Amino acid sequence: MKFPRLRLPYGIDWSLYIVPLLLAIFGIAVIYSITYGTNNHLALDQIIYVILGIGAAIGLTIVDYRTLKGLYLILYMIGIGLLILVLFIGTKTFGATRWINLVVFQLQPSEIFKLIILIVLAKFFSDWQDFNWQKMLLIFALVALPIGLILKQPDLGTASTICIGLLAILILSSVKKLYLVIGLAIILAFSPIGWHFLKTYQKNRIRAFINPSVDPQGAGYNVSQAKIAVGSGGLWGQGLGRGSQSQLNFLPVAHTDFIFAGTAEATGFAGSSFLIILIGFLIVRIFMIAQLAKDNFGMYLAIGIGTIFLFQTLINIGMNLGIMPVTGIPLPFVSYGGSSTLTNFAAIGILQSIYLRHRKITF
Repeated sequence: MKFPRLRLPYGIDWSLYIVPLLLAIFGIAVIYSITYGTNNHLALDQIIYVILGIGAAIGLTIVDYRTLKGLYLILYMIGIGLLILVLFIGTKTFGATRWINLVVFQLQPSEIFKLIILIVLAKFFSDWQDFNWQKMLLIFALVALPIGLILKQPDLGTASTICIGLLAILILSSVKKLYLVIGLAIILAFSPIGWHFLKTYQKNRIRAFINPSVDPQGAGYNVSQAKIAVGSGGLWGQGLGRGSQSQLNFLPVAHTDFIFAGTAEATGFAGSSFLIILIGFLIVRIFMIAQLAKDNFGMYLAIGIGTIFLFQTLINIGMNLGIMPVTGIPLPFVSYGGSSTLTNFAAIGILQSIYLRHRKITF
């Protein structure tokens, strides 16, 4: 009996693999230098996450991305189920319940849902040419449900990221811009009410962003230490494992939220600039792939992924420099985290699939 041969498609965009891998290696080196002697296992864990992520990227490269369109409802229901489950059995860390303990792995459903919601939105916006208020109401309901569950954890950063992804797709779609203006007006009108639903620490973070001196030993402490770390790096940095802010634990959660500050301290302006250039190149390439997509589903999906990567990068680096409020948004491919790393590499696999299939491919 002869088994059919599976031939990998030709014409791969190697930059889609190489750049995220370089970013991941960069991140692993910084994580190792920051956590050496305290949490030595974190760098090893991240290596495992990256290897699994590369496997996911290759797997989704082979699979036709249009297959995901038919699975949108199943993916959505699984994602919603996980977001509900985490509220009941999730692990609480730093006052937030965002992770499900799988013994060998801490699953963060909200990270996975960022990719799921893009698939759902791309499906509807590619299928519908004419939009009325009923369709728009359905789309907002599909987005509002997971956002409500994510805010319940609470996780304002991920909820904001999903909103930005939706906004990018709305702007590029055929939706009447009047609907968009009305939606933004409603959000702005109700934003003062939303302030009362924020947790105390979230309010303190916003106050500290507006006036860092209001609580230098509390909410403003993280930002102050991050700015010191960035400044102490100078041009070439103090070297991996030699930064005083990270090594003496003045810089909190330096391997996740404030990894850019740890990078700047270790590698200086030169290293952090190189990191930004790599991420910038990747994001530009993603938007170019959106232009090459052979269908609207692929185009919307690529636009959503690129926008989310851009937003996360701006917010993470911005909060490390003290020009953005502190949120738990990771730096793509660089920050420590299993769920975020796997999701990011899965997105790369989907992008590679979109790129490969913008022309006829023989398998």
